[in-house]
Amino acid sequence: MGIFKSVFLYLPAIKQKNRTNNPTKKGKMRIRRILTVTAVVFALFSVNLRAQDRNEVIAAYNEGAKAMQTDVPAAITSFEKVIELSDKVGETANDLKQKAVQVLPGLYYKLAATSYNEKKPAAEVIAAAKLAGAMAEKYGSKTHGENSKKILVNGYYKMATELFSANDYDKAMLAFDSVLAINPDHIASIYNKALIYRNRDDADSYEQTLDLFLSKLDPEKDADKATQAKGSALEYFRAAGSKANTANKLDEALALLTRAAKYGDDKTMFYFFADVYNKKSNFTEGAAYAQKGLDLETGDAEAKAMFYYQLAVAQAGKGETAAACESFKNAQYGPFAEAAKAQRTNLKCE
Repeated sequence: MGIFKSVFLYLPAIKQKNRTNNPTKKGKMRIRRILTVTAVVFALFSVNLRAQDRNEVIAAYNEGAKAMQTDVPAAITSFEKVIELSDKVGETANDLKQKAVQVLPGLYYKLAATSYNEKKPAAEVIAAAKLAGAMAEKYGSKTHGENSKKILVNGYYKMATELFSANDYDKAMLAFDSVLAINPDHIASIYNKALIYRNRDDADSYEQTLDLFLSKLDPEKDADKATQAKGSALEYFRAAGSKANTANKLDEALALLTRAAKYGDDKTMFYFFADVYNKKSNFTEGAAYAQKGLDLETGDAEAKAMFYYQLAVAQAGKGETAAACESFKNAQYGPFAEAAKAQRTNLKCE
């Protein structure tokens, strides 16, 4: 720096002298030598400066490489510094910059994955995954971008299930929707949304969402999941149909029972069908559903009594007295015993 300073101090004196005296040939040569020396000094200084700056980049890179296995945040800081310094130094540091660009997306992803694997709070996992995804896009790593999305899905799903368990269904629904915005085929989120609709007693949304869930299952690999989901839906709509029947809302009851039947056969559901149809004086359908229930019932006489009772009511309604008397006889067990006896008396059964 001493040479650099003396050159700048020296040049103005030369210019001042040249203004007052006409330069001789010898003087001109002297000036040229001075200017040449100055250019060489500048060049040497510039080379030394670039070398010094590259060494700083190298030092930052080495710090990052050393910290990669033990301190990922510190490694990220160092490699980000490599990029910042490289941009200032220029093309002589491009090789180091490119290496930093290649390694940074993996480090950001590692932070996100570690956050999830160590069961950090869902909000922390989500934040780390979002950052990893942004850095993957910034530095052009498609693979780490896709992997970061998977961590983000896991983070949102973790948040959603925690909210669901706490009965905070509104926020849980938003979290499940966040999962599905990234991965529309995330069947667990679809199923849990269906359960939320069920808990809200939103029958239409429950049915629609459950059907979507069922449509995405593998018929072979997911057979157990399908059976469980269908059983849950059948039970829900069967119970709703029974409630409507008790309230004498017969058309509503039939509609609900029909929705239940979409998910499988069930003897109790068939009993409610028979009861509703008999109340509507549709004795043909009443008898048919009572018989379906009997066909599925493998229990003792008391277990079969409920179906025989509905079958008898239908037979009596169709004028089949003898058959009705026999069916009422078979219904004289358990809760139906007294009513069946009374009906036999009314029909004057032997």
